[in-house]
Amino acid sequence: MPLGGAVLTTAREVQVPILALLLIGACLAKAQRAASARSLDAVGMRRSTMLALCLSELGLGTGLIVTAGRVGAATDAVSVRAGTALLFAIAVAALNEIRARRPGVGCGCFGDLSETPVSVRSMVRAGVLCAAAMASIGAPPLHLPSSSPQALLLVAVAVAEVLLLAAVSPEIGEIMVRLGYSEPCEARRVPVGKTLAALRASREWRDSQPYLVMPEPADIWREGCWRFLAYPATVDDRKADIVFAVYLQARRPAVRTAVVEADEPAQRRPRPAGPVLRPGPAPLLENLAASSRIPRVADNLDTHSPAQAVRSPC
Repeated sequence: MPLGGAVLTTAREVQVPILALLLIGACLAKAQRAASARSLDAVGMRRSTMLALCLSELGLGTGLIVTAGRVGAATDAVSVRAGTALLFAIAVAALNEIRARRPGVGCGCFGDLSETPVSVRSMVRAGVLCAAAMASIGAPPLHLPSSSPQALLLVAVAVAEVLLLAAVSPEIGEIMVRLGYSEPCEARRVPVGKTLAALRASREWRDSQPYLVMPEPADIWREGCWRFLAYPATVDDRKADIVFAVYLQARRPAVRTAVVEADEPAQRRPRPAGPVLRPGPAPLLENLAASSRIPRVADNLDTHSPAQAVRSPC
């Protein structure tokens, strides 16, 4: 058989185990996330949707393994592989919808590893997997290599596809971070424009936006691992500044809010402490009643540094 034909045949054969491992791995990752949260509702999906997706992945992955030793043109094998291709085709459409409607939300494809907002890479990966499933339809059954060259070709094709999938998988970056391969947050160079985009995609921004007087920040500065943005606002018929603290990371940064009355003499870059910054969409009026000054970052935010927070213009 010519080399090109051998590579094509091997590529079709190797799709079945790769797809099976990905599907079962995705299901286990979702189950682990749900178990750690002690509730499927905490995963960010409806219970019925989560269960249906996880069971579909587990069923298709198991079906691919069970039918791998049979001729790919058999009815059962064709049904499982066509179902797998349909699942990934639906995934492409779903990812596109999420990216358009909720740009700050991750796909959750592999549980906690998939918290990065949906991007073109995620959609390309789903498209590649859909094409792989379609290519496996009619492929010969899996068998052990009959010679060393055939074994080397099988390994080379499998490694090439794994590298391709890794290149279009946002989860690889999260895995690298968890393994410890990330620069200190104090040294990160995150453009102000990216911080603004992340802020405006956050729930804290949506909750605070009705109170803002102007859409652009009046002041921006940085302390350690956080960037601060101060916006003039009107809260309960009183002039105030709403200050957002955005954690300096490229994807899905944490966002905190604080409200400062404009009548107070405190500056926008003060040093006194006060328990004002807190996570989540805290009611602005409660925050305003409890706060008179912006707290120092080191007292209320994790700067990931034993040293005192370093302040810089932005």
